[in-house]
Amino acid sequence: MKNLILYIALLFSLVSFSQNEQLAQYYYDKGDFEKAKISYQELLESVPQNLQYFLRTVDCLQQLQQFEQAEKILITQLNKYKQASILVELGYNYQLQKNEPKAKDYYQQAIDKINANAYEVYGVSASFEKKVLLDYALKSYETAELKMPNLSFNYQKGLLYGQLGNMEKMVDTFLEEAYLNPQNSVLIQNQMSRYMTGEGDSTFSDLLKKALVIRVQKNQDVFWNHYLSWFYMQQKEFSKAFIQEKSIYKRNPVSLSNIVNLAQTCIEEEDSETAITVLGFVLENTKDLELLIQANAYLVQMKIDKALPKEYPVIQTELEALLKQYEISPFSLSLQLIQAHFVAFNLNKPEEAKAIIKKALDLQLNEYQKAQVKMELADVFLFEEKFNQALLYYSQIELDLKNDAVAHEASLKAAKTSYFKGDFDWALKQFKELKSASTQLIANDALEYFLLINDNTVADSTQTALKEFAKGDYLLYQNRNEEAIAQFQVILKKHKGDEIEGVTLLRLGKIYEKLGDFPLALSQYQTIIDKHRDGIYIDEALYFSAEIYNKKLKETEKAKALYEKILFNHQDSIYFVEARKNFRILRGDTNL
Repeated sequence: MKNLILYIALLFSLVSFSQNEQLAQYYYDKGDFEKAKISYQELLESVPQNLQYFLRTVDCLQQLQQFEQAEKILITQLNKYKQASILVELGYNYQLQKNEPKAKDYYQQAIDKINANAYEVYGVSASFEKKVLLDYALKSYETAELKMPNLSFNYQKGLLYGQLGNMEKMVDTFLEEAYLNPQNSVLIQNQMSRYMTGEGDSTFSDLLKKALVIRVQKNQDVFWNHYLSWFYMQQKEFSKAFIQEKSIYKRNPVSLSNIVNLAQTCIEEEDSETAITVLGFVLENTKDLELLIQANAYLVQMKIDKALPKEYPVIQTELEALLKQYEISPFSLSLQLIQAHFVAFNLNKPEEAKAIIKKALDLQLNEYQKAQVKMELADVFLFEEKFNQALLYYSQIELDLKNDAVAHEASLKAAKTSYFKGDFDWALKQFKELKSASTQLIANDALEYFLLINDNTVADSTQTALKEFAKGDYLLYQNRNEEAIAQFQVILKKHKGDEIEGVTLLRLGKIYEKLGDFPLALSQYQTIIDKHRDGIYIDEALYFSAEIYNKKLKETEKAKALYEKILFNHQDSIYFVEARKNFRILRGDTNL
């Protein structure tokens, strides 16, 4: 019983203490520093060694301009605990009173403490950084490194140089750290990527490129080729990245994995010319069966994506030849699934496609391979309008690979199936859940459909226009582009000026782009720009138009004007960063 009473008392004490801490924080955030000071003083009496409570008490005193009282408790703390970081706090207390000589004296005392004991750097530098005394923080790290040469603070110094605007020193320091400690490369690359997409990105990128090129020329270590390749990948200059990757491979022809990854990125970024060159290099330099199949699969898929119906027989012959060459086995599964999809969606022979898929299911496959095969089978059932059978297979994948990216893809396809069949309420629930998916592409896709259904249900409770739009989307899914165009054009005539008009124009624009009819695509986007400038699709219309002018029609002035509109009027757009980068390149800000 005594133990129980003690436990209950302790529990109440902890709850009360937590509430007091929350109350102190509340007063502090609210700016009521008198009450916050009293609350933190009470907390400090309970836990005298708690540095956070102590510093908050000092902060409150300083906010109230009670500097003498702040100095008094700081000196008491210094005498009691001998913490070098308190010297920084004392200096800052004088700085707030505009007493610069006294402040500098305490700051120097803190630096001297590091000279006496290099490990004091951690507390002192943290205090300087918290007070945004960046030059002193830098000096702290430099002092510690001189005292103990085995200590290295290149990463911290690099960050400080960046904050101080010394980009050249930042680049040199970061690259030195990356070379000395390759395990920190990813961390450093992440930091440098932030500067490459920030406001000063062209200046920073110029400096980084120059530094890397010099190191590649002066040092034969392939480390720098890897780094320069990474840089070009960030800039989406894939042909230049390939030059570096080739150089690396020729000096150490062990693995082609980086080159294959480069090819995959080129495909995703629609740089098909470089992708074909890279994959050709892979085919010339490997006898590895898996790599040969992977390279051929990428190449044939690229052909399918751009093929006209008259080219289908040649592609079908090529697929059959490849499968004859590499045989039907788990290794050639990617080619089998490409063939099945091509036969169903391009040749309109779903039964033949299902026969290919069912043959693949008889192979000795792992769980991920089985999921791939089931996904393709579900896709074909969906193509045939066999919605329930498609949903069954998508659900199996979700159960077999719970919380995996493949399961999320199956969930997205299941949601789209419900959308295609007109079950909008259920589809909306699924899209809502998928908006927070870990895979960005899935999350973006889910958000797009969620907004589509939600907005057009609010605008039209009968969902008449939405049903017609879903039919057009389903025709697109079936690769029946001309019928989809006709369907969307009917929607534009029947629902002129309605909520559905903007997204219908966007769909038509993307179809015309896919078919290579760029003037018609631009016409759709221009209508959005002219008549739906307050809608949610305006930034997409501007960006897609700019991309056509820039990359397809080579009319750079028109592209530049459209990118600029995104920069000035649509800073929250997901296309903002790319638009800014492309605008600066067209304007001539960078020679990268």
